[in-house]
Amino acid sequence: MAKGKSSRKPVQSWIERLARFGYATKGAVYILIGVLAVFAALSSGGQVTDTRGAFHAIYSEPFGLALLGAVAVGLAAYALWRIAQAITDAEGKGKDLKGMAIRFGYACSGLLHAGLAFSAVRLMLGEHQQNSEQEHKERAAQVIHMPLGAWLVGLAGAGFIGFGAYQIYKGYRCKFRKRLEVSAMSKREERWVMRVGQYGLAARGVVFGIIGYYLIHAALQYNPAEVRGISGALQTLAAQPFGKVLLGVTAAGLAFYGLYMLVEAKYHRIRTS
Repeated sequence: MAKGKSSRKPVQSWIERLARFGYATKGAVYILIGVLAVFAALSSGGQVTDTRGAFHAIYSEPFGLALLGAVAVGLAAYALWRIAQAITDAEGKGKDLKGMAIRFGYACSGLLHAGLAFSAVRLMLGEHQQNSEQEHKERAAQVIHMPLGAWLVGLAGAGFIGFGAYQIYKGYRCKFRKRLEVSAMSKREERWVMRVGQYGLAARGVVFGIIGYYLIHAALQYNPAEVRGISGALQTLAAQPFGKVLLGVTAAGLAFYGLYMLVEAKYHRIRTS
């Protein structure tokens, strides 16, 4: 019996390492997206972009191929961890309606990040990739012209708004605190982690809310050209009165969300048994 337990420990250790590497990689990508947009708001040479744009920024740097390879591995690790969370209920969400909905969300997140990892690999192989915003519009166009497609796009928009609102609520109530090994932090570290998490989740919630709004707008107008992704949502903020301020504040929040992911990488309570 003891031998069986010891044989599982190396596997559990590797799962935990992959999960933490995944959190750290996701954090690094969000930090890059946020910092680039902050520079754009300050008119200091940055750009409003999304995950795919961040990949291109990484690829253009010295040792970009190796760095992008590490990002691809990290996102794949995060995807595997999310899918494992969904299948094994590693977070203990249960099998009631709420728990299954959360686990379904984990699975969707896993599939999304697997797609992002594949996108990074395609860039490494030199394949031409379409602009993310245009790809979002074309996918929406495929769905919206299906039977009940406009309803599906509208429901997706409502889902994005709901998720964004929950992100803001989770930040406001510090509900993320229970996922962290707070006892391993000093009181000062804990205070800063709570603030970083609150700001980051609020900014991410705003961005997802804007994406959801435009999905619903596209469904009502039967016009997939209205669809926005992350970069489109940030550009929408930039086009408002005091747009540079709105863009800068939200972009800094996305960078803070990335920092919070680095905290998750170190302090997240990961159960692998």
